[in-house]
Amino acid sequence: MALYAATVEYGLHCLLHLVDAPADAKTSAADLAELQGVSPSYVAKLFTALKAAGLVESLEGRHGGYRLARTAADITVLDVVEALEGDKPLFECKEIRRQCAVFEGAPPAWAVKGPCSIHAVMLEAEQQMKRSLAGHTLADLSARVARKAPKSFALDVDAWLAGRKAARRNPD
Repeated sequence: MALYAATVEYGLHCLLHLVDAPADAKTSAADLAELQGVSPSYVAKLFTALKAAGLVESLEGRHGGYRLARTAADITVLDVVEALEGDKPLFECKEIRRQCAVFEGAPPAWAVKGPCSIHAVMLEAEQQMKRSLAGHTLADLSARVARKAPKSFALDVDAWLAGRKAARRNPD
């Protein structure tokens, strides 16, 4: 079972398409949805959460859309994860140590003193994961994609998005 849902992956992909957009450009959630083969309402929900977190800003209307609210270097993967998934814990300790049948009632002080050892390890893992996610930005991810994809890919995506905008302006 995955800790984070597909919302994080789709959200990051959407945001990556906004990284190199001109400052005055806006990209519609519907276009980003079609580009990725998902429902426009799904992507609209993602952008509602991303906007509420201050990661994107929007312009309403037929020629509206979204753009990054901060530079790509100032938006971390952790920012996106928390905007889309919340700050949910990696592990939820159930204090099972208190329920040992050997204790015959209330557990002894040594068994419940301090944090649960298992929980402590899980908290450490969660902190390391968050540090790692906070150490990567949209600019970092964009650079990785640019190194991997042929240069024509970004141009093809830009042309596709421009075609969609033109079609909305001239529906005939």
